[in-house]
Amino acid sequence: MRAAVRLTLQKGVAQLRQASLDALQVMKTHGPTQIQFWFIALAIGIAAGGAAVLFRLGISVIQSAVYGTDDFLMLHTFAANLAWYHVLAVPICGGLIVGLILHHFTDDGRVRSVADVIEGAALARGRVEVRRGLASAAASLITLSTGGSSGREGPVVHLAAVLSTIVCRWIKANGITGRDLLGCAVAAAVSASFNAPIAGALFALEVVLRHFAVHAFAPIVIAAAVGTVINRTVFGDVAEFVLPVQNALAFYVELPAFLLLGLVCGLVAVVLMKSIFWAEDVANAVQSKLHLPRYLRPAVAGAMLGGLAIWFPHIIGVGYETTTAALTGSLLLHEAIVFVALKVLAVAITIGGRMGGGVFSPSLMIGALTGLAFGMIATSLFPNVSGEGSLYALAGMGAVAAAVLGAPISTTLIVFELTGDWQTGLAVMVAVSLSTALASRLVDRSFFLTQLERRGVHLAAGPQAYLLATIPVTAHLRDAPEDDVCWRLVQQGLYLDRIATLEQAMPLFDRSAETFLPVVSLGGESDTPVLLGVLHQVDALRAMNRALSDTAAEEHS
Repeated sequence: MRAAVRLTLQKGVAQLRQASLDALQVMKTHGPTQIQFWFIALAIGIAAGGAAVLFRLGISVIQSAVYGTDDFLMLHTFAANLAWYHVLAVPICGGLIVGLILHHFTDDGRVRSVADVIEGAALARGRVEVRRGLASAAASLITLSTGGSSGREGPVVHLAAVLSTIVCRWIKANGITGRDLLGCAVAAAVSASFNAPIAGALFALEVVLRHFAVHAFAPIVIAAAVGTVINRTVFGDVAEFVLPVQNALAFYVELPAFLLLGLVCGLVAVVLMKSIFWAEDVANAVQSKLHLPRYLRPAVAGAMLGGLAIWFPHIIGVGYETTTAALTGSLLLHEAIVFVALKVLAVAITIGGRMGGGVFSPSLMIGALTGLAFGMIATSLFPNVSGEGSLYALAGMGAVAAAVLGAPISTTLIVFELTGDWQTGLAVMVAVSLSTALASRLVDRSFFLTQLERRGVHLAAGPQAYLLATIPVTAHLRDAPEDDVCWRLVQQGLYLDRIATLEQAMPLFDRSAETFLPVVSLGGESDTPVLLGVLHQVDALRAMNRALSDTAAEEHS
């Protein structure tokens, strides 16, 4: 009897194992079903949320080792009491380690961040670079732990994207599934990093996927909830910033002041973004002129940061202590103004020096300081109709961050979730709307999209611009009608290389008024070009229309 039962159990286990293997093979061959997708999305949410928490804990552990303090919220106060050579040496050593990591594991020495995730969602079926992404996460971890003046949201977003990419490659996910899983990973990572589930979900939709499709909303929200649960399990259910008093508008006549604050914050956000790009260009020029090895560039930036931190340790790390001081009104007017300038300089050095990190946390600090300075001036000029000065700091924090990220919805919500203050929404929304509207006209919509634009990736203009770059001309070739006609067009410069896309083809069609263009394979200077075929304008237009239709269908499904 027992032998028969044992045999039955063994057969059942063997059948279950074989069925599982068959299901995995089908999924890897044909992609996941809807039920499988939900389980995969949940698993990615758990993995990304866990990775974000581990990244945050890693920063604390390394900071404790190099600075000797366990409380990252009081880092600059502790660093102010360290020997000057200690404060100077830490970011130099950190920069050297970062430079070596990037030199050996990336081909260009550049840290991958949120902009690359946005590019992957738009142009690479929801995939990002895995090897370079892992190296970038390690570099950013060292930077944020050793005095770098940037934020942790960029690294955790890209690290989450790396995890989703690994899964997408394994299951051979199509473009829609890949982007949805990417959104789930990003939402979980942001939620776990900041204990902000609503903002995490909307950040993934608004910034990374750049649409609010219904089919993507539910799994992304669930992933964000999972990430938040992981955060609260480890750190507890507490807001990142604790405000001492409940803010309230003194009178509705005060709202015009928040409109003006929004414009001021928009300009400050533009100064921050332009400063980073300027520092990047200057560093590139200096590195090229001095023939500086690329692995030393972060170390030089670290030396500059260390020298600055000797006198102003407020620039070290994420800057939560200074941000909290601004939100509680614990700073003087001249301190707030000076710290804004110093933080902008420090962030430009950190990112321009290719040390890694994100821009969200620095923009929160800069915004809070800007709002506090503005509030001090406004409340002194109109004391009878003004509320708390710290309310301006809260609104400024959201306004600068929203303008930098180009994400007014998710940034407004993340400010509420970070502070736990939901009673001052009107002031924050007014400031955020004006700052975003102004800044988006002075840059290419946001810091991330401007980064991509500087690399020649045109996502800011919308799908009608960037989709052309995803369609190779060789995918729509026809046989050449007459070789003589084709070679005449080649001699006139009216031809396309075989590696070209419709991004190069469509302007050439417009300029030449030709109905077709020859596509050739170019060899060396002494080699004769090889005619591969022709691209007809009607085929190019049909492919463009199909790509736009597919994108619209995904965004409205």
